[in-house]
Amino acid sequence: MQTKTILPTAATALPGRPEPLIVDRDHLVLAVGLMAPRPGNLETAFVGLGCFWGAEKAFWKISGVWRTRVGYQGGFTANPTYREVCSGDTGHTEVVEIDFDPTVVTYAQLIATFFESHDPTQGMRQGADVGTQYRSEIYTTTEEQVRIANEVREQYAARLREAGFGPVTTEIAPAAPFYLAEEYHQQYLIANPQGYCGIGGTGVSCPVGVL
Repeated sequence: MQTKTILPTAATALPGRPEPLIVDRDHLVLAVGLMAPRPGNLETAFVGLGCFWGAEKAFWKISGVWRTRVGYQGGFTANPTYREVCSGDTGHTEVVEIDFDPTVVTYAQLIATFFESHDPTQGMRQGADVGTQYRSEIYTTTEEQVRIANEVREQYAARLREAGFGPVTTEIAPAAPFYLAEEYHQQYLIANPQGYCGIGGTGVSCPVGVL
């Protein structure tokens, strides 16, 4: 077993399995099939900002978001389980996949929501949640997303420094395979209104208006 705050390597990570997980039901908020093909006019964003139960809620209420799903990304283990990810032996982050209409909501606005919804200075944790799966991550799908994510991170880092916070630890990396999380994690806080939510921001606003 790995130490929970140290990422495994490809050689030490769990092997996983070839079978993908299928969650064949509708989104509990947006009424879109969780396995439905994404329409071609939409784009996809991937962000990790701590426990995905609360993280998903920050995005499904945004106008222009067609669907959100939670899962695992950025590690080595194929089709991991939640228990495996929590062990620290897969290298994955808990992430939210966001399919959105860029004519209604911009990628920069989604990244601003990402930064404002958690503390991106905490390294391998969010609050009391400690482990590599809670690290702050942006997984990009296009060069334009790379540019925007870096610009927003730089500007938000400056705002956080002014407010007395430490360096931003958010990593920006190309999107790796996204593995869907188990059904009970999807829209968890709708199915469990009193459920745990460890997501909380810094109170510092993100200046996307200058992009």
